[in-house]
Amino acid sequence: MKVRTSCAGLRNLLQGLRCSVRYYSKHSCLQTVCVYSKIKPKQCCILDCAGSTCTHRTLPPGSILPWRCFSCKEGTKIPSKRKQNASITSDLLYKNLLKSEQENWNDISARYKAMTKRIKEKLEELHNKCTFSLGSPRIRFGENVYFEENGCVFLSKADDVDEENGDMLFSTEDLGFSDAFIQRIRISPDQRYMAISLKSENSEEATCVIIKLGHFPVVEKVIPSVFSFEWAANDVLYYTSQKNLKCQNVFMTTFTNQKHTKLVYTEHDARFFVDIYCTKDRRFLTINSNSKTSSEVWLIDCRHPFKSPVLVQARTKGVIYHVEHRNDELYILTTYGEPAEYKLMKAPVAASGKENWQLVYALEKKTKLVDLEMFSDHCIMFLKNAGHLYLNAISFFSHSVQSIKLPTWACEFELESQPEHTTSTCYFQLTSPVHPPKRFAYSFKENNLIEQAVQEVPIITNCHTTRLLAKSKDETLVPITVFHNMNSKELHRKPLLVHVYGAYGVDLNMSFKEDKLMLIEEGWILAYCHVRGGGELGLSWHKDGCQHNKLKGLHDLKACIMLLHELGFSQPKYTALAAASAGGILAGALCNSAPELIRAMVLQAPFVDVLNTMMKTHLPLTIEEQEEWGNPLADEKCMKYIKSYCPYQNIKPQCYPSVFITAYENDQRVPLTGVLRYVRKLRKAALDHASRTSEKGNWVPNIILDIQASGSHCDSSWEDSLNEVARHLAFLNKELEVCHLQHHSKPCK
Repeated sequence: MKVRTSCAGLRNLLQGLRCSVRYYSKHSCLQTVCVYSKIKPKQCCILDCAGSTCTHRTLPPGSILPWRCFSCKEGTKIPSKRKQNASITSDLLYKNLLKSEQENWNDISARYKAMTKRIKEKLEELHNKCTFSLGSPRIRFGENVYFEENGCVFLSKADDVDEENGDMLFSTEDLGFSDAFIQRIRISPDQRYMAISLKSENSEEATCVIIKLGHFPVVEKVIPSVFSFEWAANDVLYYTSQKNLKCQNVFMTTFTNQKHTKLVYTEHDARFFVDIYCTKDRRFLTINSNSKTSSEVWLIDCRHPFKSPVLVQARTKGVIYHVEHRNDELYILTTYGEPAEYKLMKAPVAASGKENWQLVYALEKKTKLVDLEMFSDHCIMFLKNAGHLYLNAISFFSHSVQSIKLPTWACEFELESQPEHTTSTCYFQLTSPVHPPKRFAYSFKENNLIEQAVQEVPIITNCHTTRLLAKSKDETLVPITVFHNMNSKELHRKPLLVHVYGAYGVDLNMSFKEDKLMLIEEGWILAYCHVRGGGELGLSWHKDGCQHNKLKGLHDLKACIMLLHELGFSQPKYTALAAASAGGILAGALCNSAPELIRAMVLQAPFVDVLNTMMKTHLPLTIEEQEEWGNPLADEKCMKYIKSYCPYQNIKPQCYPSVFITAYENDQRVPLTGVLRYVRKLRKAALDHASRTSEKGNWVPNIILDIQASGSHCDSSWEDSLNEVARHLAFLNKELEVCHLQHHSKPCK
């Protein structure tokens, strides 16, 4: 439920905390996909461009992606002999449970083999059909362009950007990093040095490699366990170190004749996470320390990189802010002031305290600021209101605001890297779960939107998009986005796949997935429930669904599914629920409280043991998680409240839907022990219920746990991802008897 990525933009700060897995594609920058469906190209790589905005790949200062990460490696006390014996017993139990589940999966996996193979073939076919290249992100310095292809970094001239014509500067394979992908690249201002971060699929930490450029590029330095890094000057690099999934130290290292490294900043509050950002005009580096509810930013003047950092505004409870720079003024994206939603403000660099912050732009009510990008003369905002996307362009000269409504089919956008800070055109892509990305350009001068016909992209013309509002228990209207084939008849007999998350102020990911397109083509209905706890309607939507309001998200989910059935979108016996990570809380809670609404459920790395986890303060991120779930150790009411919805705590003998869970043996973010306990208890409750009922032909649900030895909460290989999604869909097809629905004259094999 919690992960962090490199910081070079604002999108994930605005999302608050993001709930999805990162996936790396040669056709776009770091993207996010629902863990349940992460189809990746075989070439897995990412280029996070300095001085540009690459979609979904960045976190502003201290922002945290919502995947839970726990590890006992740091900060644990030496146990007594009694505790050591208990630990040995616990380890044996864990190993026995793990072995038992692996044997169980090996026994039953054969029943899904044929259908899994068919689905894999279909997904690969769709991937080859829908994949199109808009070119790798570029880093442009004058006439030179740096770009990445297939694990290699090339240098080319601006008018001849091509892998064949470029000079290779770096290769992961040649330097012994064949199992790693390029995560981030930074070029020094004088282009004498290049810093690259490399990350493998089974590791949470990245390695930074600094290369001295020239006719024969050579490795100058290798720094392990690095999270973010930026060049402050030609030969001065700032970076943050990552230890036990936390970043609290900032270092400066030089590549002058007097090479040295020194500690510049240390964060002492465990609730805060530190990273570094470079403003778009490269005037300042910012040291950013963020918790979930407050921020603190320090400035490093790139003209004087050895001077001590200068504080912008001391951390204030409830105030989150991120800083950009233009013409000796700081532009501040912040929650400061009323209403407590994001707004754009500015202040002089010399007087940056919040008492001097002046409002530049405030959002309308119930409008979500999805992303913001600064240019030399303009600011671009991407907004979401009532399920529709808008582009607002703010002129710093005329102070005018131009607003354009984006195409109604669009559900997500992805900013492309900008070649120059002074550019007059902004490029981005629009997409939906069933629409492959289409490229658009916005011209500041002409104030118009132009669709870029780079290549023929297959677009579904027979897919209907419906936006609904479900009335929750407290009369709150909850948005739902529905996709279905326009040619489908008898929708009440079609299979329905419902998606939910509802945590950390994060929107449901609605970017394109091949598996969603396949489901639409095969007659499925897809529904995305934007429940409270997520961020679709702004910060207040998140606040109204966290801590002591968590049950509101569950009520929202129930209302959404009931409305879908009332309107004729499928029925309970053909309905499945998909969730991942923290989304497993609401999904698991629904299974306990209203199992009659669904027939099957698929979960990926689900967080289902909230109470036990939040009681363990020695785990590294439990303290900062208290701002989302509460502190059950200090507050008995909080403990009782968490217990009232925690999936593990509320399992009871009853008729459960079938459940397929994918978990990762090396997952540091959602401990496998909690998932094992949950599956064991759930399976026992389902069997107890079946044994107590004497009805003939009583149905017993399938409770399946697929434990992956490779992969992790964040990254999996192309083949592993493809297999996971295919197995999930094969399971759903079996449980919902989809083959019978589509071929009435032929029985299911």
